[in-house]
Amino acid sequence: MKLEYRLLTNSELESSLRDLAGWAVENGMLTRRFEFKTYKDGLVFAVAVGYLADKLDHHPDLAVGYTKVTVAMNTHSVKGLSPYDIELASCIDAII
Repeated sequence: MKLEYRLLTNSELESSLRDLAGWAVENGMLTRRFEFKTYKDGLVFAVAVGYLADKLDHHPDLAVGYTKVTVAMNTHSVKGLSPYDIELASCIDAII
């Protein structure tokens, strides 16, 4: 899938979600909750996600809890989900 700022079609989104275990669309955002053994592990993960996001120039919402981190994203410029959301989710999955 070519990275571009455009809305994903329903079929592209469905196909992408089949390849992204644990990710779901919630309130119009591509979302996944990650669990860790310690707060520090979650915090380190959140920083790594921030680094990946900044490299892609695509910035998700991060919620860091005691042993959980929630990542949620959409593409504001297209008011929905774009190939950038799928790419960032794939990059995040690669660091787990």
